[in-house]
Amino acid sequence: MRLKLISCEVLFREMCDACAHTPNQVDVEFLPKGLHDMGSKGMLQNLQHAVDATPQSSYEAILLGYGLCGNGLDGLTARHTRLVLPRAHDCIALLMGSVECHQRYFENNPGTYYRSTGWLERGRDLRQLNPHPMGFDESLEAMIKKYGEDNGRYLFEELTRYQQQYRKLAFLESGLEADGAFAAEAAAEASSKGWTFERLPADLSWVRRMLDGKWDGAEFVVAEPGQRIAACYDGSIVQVKPA
Repeated sequence: MRLKLISCEVLFREMCDACAHTPNQVDVEFLPKGLHDMGSKGMLQNLQHAVDATPQSSYEAILLGYGLCGNGLDGLTARHTRLVLPRAHDCIALLMGSVECHQRYFENNPGTYYRSTGWLERGRDLRQLNPHPMGFDESLEAMIKKYGEDNGRYLFEELTRYQQQYRKLAFLESGLEADGAFAAEAAAEASSKGWTFERLPADLSWVRRMLDGKWDGAEFVVAEPGQRIAACYDGSIVQVKPA
C-alpha cells in the first residue's frame, strides 16, 4: 500500500523506524509539537489543513501519528481519503504499546510525569508556535522582573502548581537512542524537581502495526471519506460520525 503519515514530531524517531521496516510505501509529514499549545480548536484547524492538502487519489489511507490529544483531533474530517487513528488518549499510551498497559501503570504509579526522546529533543517549552506564552516556562526571577514582586510570585506559583501532583518521572526508552544522553537528561530533570526517576522500556508494536496496515478495530478507528473522528467517552476513546 501507499500511505501518507501525518505525525507529531514528538514521535519522529519511532515513526521513522516503523517506516523503515514496513513493507508499505509511506510518505511522511511531521507537524510541530507546538500544535498542542494552541488548544483543541487551533490544533484541529492545523491538522485539518494538513489532511486536506494531501493530494486526492494518491494514497490508500492517511495515518495519524497522534492520540486524541486533549480533543485536538475531535472533528477531524476525511474529505477524500480515509483516516486511520490509534484509539489512544495521547502518545504516551502509544509508546507504551496499549491503552491497557498505560492505564495499569498509571493506576500503580500515581503522580508520574512522562518523558520520551521526542519530548526532550523537540523542545520541552511552550514557545514553538506561541512566542508569548503566559509564563509556563519562565523562572521566578523572570516573572518578578516582568510583573513585579507580588504579582510575579503569585503568577509563578499558580502556573507551576501542576507540578505539585507529581512525585516521579518515567523516561520511556525506545531502544532507538544513540546513547544515554536523553535518559541522563530526564534523570537530571527528575532530580531538580525532587522526584524519583524510572527508565521504562517503550513498546513500539502498536506504532508498527499502524504503519504495516494492521488496523484492528480494537486498536484503530478508520474514518472513511465523508466521516469525521469524534471523541467517545467510553473505553473506545474515539469513534466515527458523519461529517
